[in-house]
Amino acid sequence: MSISEFAENIGRDHAQVVPISVFVAVVCLCLVIGHLLEENRWLNESTTAIVVGCITGTIYLFLSKGKSSHVLRFNEELFFIYLLPPIIFNAGFQVKKKQFFQNFLTIMLFGVIGVFISSSIITAGSWWLFARFGFTGLSAQDYLAIGTIFSSTDTVCTLQVLHQDETPLLYSLVFGEGVVNDATSVVLFNAVQKLDKGKLNGRAALRVLLDFFYLFSTSTALGVIAGLLTAYILKTLYIGRHSTVREIALMVLMAYLSYMLAEGFFIDVYQPLLILVHDFCGIHFNCYVFVQLLHLSGILTVFFCGILMSHYAWHNVTQSSRITTRHIFATMSFTAETFIFLYVGMDALDIEKWRLSKLSFRTSMGIYSTVVLLILLGRAAFVFPLTAFSNYVHRRADRLASVSFKHQVIIWWAGLMRGAVSIALAFKQFTYSGVSLDPVDAAMVTTTIIVVLFTTLVFGFLTKPLICFLQPYNTNNSASHGESRSPKEELNLPLLSLEESAETNILRAKESLSMLIERPVYTIHHYWRKFDDTYMRPVFGGPCRDQSSTC
Repeated sequence: MSISEFAENIGRDHAQVVPISVFVAVVCLCLVIGHLLEENRWLNESTTAIVVGCITGTIYLFLSKGKSSHVLRFNEELFFIYLLPPIIFNAGFQVKKKQFFQNFLTIMLFGVIGVFISSSIITAGSWWLFARFGFTGLSAQDYLAIGTIFSSTDTVCTLQVLHQDETPLLYSLVFGEGVVNDATSVVLFNAVQKLDKGKLNGRAALRVLLDFFYLFSTSTALGVIAGLLTAYILKTLYIGRHSTVREIALMVLMAYLSYMLAEGFFIDVYQPLLILVHDFCGIHFNCYVFVQLLHLSGILTVFFCGILMSHYAWHNVTQSSRITTRHIFATMSFTAETFIFLYVGMDALDIEKWRLSKLSFRTSMGIYSTVVLLILLGRAAFVFPLTAFSNYVHRRADRLASVSFKHQVIIWWAGLMRGAVSIALAFKQFTYSGVSLDPVDAAMVTTTIIVVLFTTLVFGFLTKPLICFLQPYNTNNSASHGESRSPKEELNLPLLSLEESAETNILRAKESLSMLIERPVYTIHHYWRKFDDTYMRPVFGGPCRDQSSTC
């Protein structure tokens, strides 16, 4: 290598170091400003990061004489490989499992069925209304992708205002739906990506549903396996007796490995090795089929991996590691979220996309207003009907009170904000390595950014006064807001026993079936706890329920 080439490489590396350093400095600035605004709570961390990003983008745009507002170029692979996993894993790791699984039916109704309803309304509405504003050029697959992009919610603003101890049911529903919603949106988006653009018919819709359920089930199973395997290793080997660093590293790496395995990123690297194994060992398999088989949903995998690690593996590490892991995962998640929203603020001033979109002011405002209106309608179309259905199912179950109308309004409002997942999916659908080459694609990217900015800033700013009006804080009424309780007379119903007579087991089975029909959610949760205490915890770890109330 000549001296000139060496100097050129150093200069290229130095050119990357400077913007990274500037971006990290701005992230630190966001942390300081967020701390100063902590007592106010009118501006949350995501809103603060977006505002700081806009200011930074304006300064950078001025210094570059109008050429660019970006300190760094967005890359969807950077988001999906490095930024998204810690956010989703921490959500699963920190979730309140008791409340989450007691309200599992309602959460899945909102997070899965609700996404399908919202996506359908947004897809149909944009297909019909965009053309009326003279905006054309999108394919049928693009409209389906738009439905999934704008169905992904960001509930951070609402969660920062709600009091978990006062309204555990409401907090659990908002938090649980937010996580499941993001996972479902990504899985549905991936299913839409597999569609053949030339063959969109009833069979294609069935194919989307089948792909969705396949990705959902297999990704969940992979996350459960990874979490149980980690818990079993930690319990069996007791790594912490020699080094707490190793057990923490094992939890972090196993979580990340489960995500990468589900997404299939490593397969492309090791595919030549698979071919060599085929050539030399005579093992016949189709590498392409193997690659496609492992292209699952990493977001679902790492979420359930986080739940299983928190439920089992966390109890198998030392006390210092328990404290450390919670802080590490929360820190990684918070930093990644700040990074994403900071970039969203900068990208709002991307001159290249605005010039390339070539839309008039009237057309742009019409599209923005249409998308926001469809988000409002799509959200209302499933929150209120599905809540009524959930209240009907739980009418004899374990709730002292159903989800009130005021709580339904809060749940509806909590899902109006759009965030990082919407941005990432839009970049994945309408850009190539963060660059838009088509005016229509550029228009959709700018539309997504504007919608995220508007919903986060406007709806986020109005979240606190709305919740304070509908849900006045009162430390003495936590039991009056739908807090889950279980009927005490049913707690001693045991599992079937081989030591008792067949007649006794038959009577017990009839009682169990009757209880399942009358109280389906409570009954399933009740028997899962018994199965967990009897079979799972002795193998994978965790204290018995009579020893700790946090199990």
